[in-house]
Amino acid sequence: MKHTIYVFILTLFLGGLYPTGASAQDWPNLKKFRADNEKLEAASLDSSRVVFMGNSITEYWKVKHPDFFTGHYVNRGISGQTTPQMLIRFRPDVIKLHPDIVVILAGTNDIAGNTGPSTPDMIMDNIISMSQLAKANGIKVILCSVLPAFDYPWRKGLEPAEKILKLNNMIKKYAKANHIFYLDYYSSLVDERKGMNPEYTRDGVHPNSKGYDVMEPLVNKAIKKVLSKKLR
Repeated sequence: MKHTIYVFILTLFLGGLYPTGASAQDWPNLKKFRADNEKLEAASLDSSRVVFMGNSITEYWKVKHPDFFTGHYVNRGISGQTTPQMLIRFRPDVIKLHPDIVVILAGTNDIAGNTGPSTPDMIMDNIISMSQLAKANGIKVILCSVLPAFDYPWRKGLEPAEKILKLNNMIKKYAKANHIFYLDYYSSLVDERKGMNPEYTRDGVHPNSKGYDVMEPLVNKAIKKVLSKKLR
């Protein structure tokens, strides 16, 4: 009986450390896109390539709206991931694909503590590092606001709404100071509780199809502005 309880607790612990496809040997889940990346690296670029780097909000976008990621939009979202995991895989999943633009939507899983406690400064350090890596390799950056969330279904009681607002203000301030486009999804999705409008979500965190309908014209407009070098 004691052994069974120990195994159960260990399973929960490891599940928190290595979310969705990750493991002790591949914590950032570098294997997920390895084959797809090799194909893209070998393919000739006939238009501006845009890589979307993110977590489940980005990954499920392709599930809900697969047609959005045909052509030159490349989805590199992995469910459950935090910014340190994204930073580790930034080179193979973004830089080596030679995109014109990377769209970074990250931070909510850090606030949820998916891979351990994270302060806003810790999250920003990783977002800044990804931005600097992109710019050093001639890739333009779009930094997205974290989407509103009143609570996390998988980790209730953390009261993330104000933490998300604080992080978004930090992202916006950094973007402005460094001539990076800040894409505000938050204002178009938030409700009076500072959570996500129920019309646009299935669980309070992830957009539904209508939510992605709101996001798509916003990011399309941002991409056009960045490609034309008209930053706001």
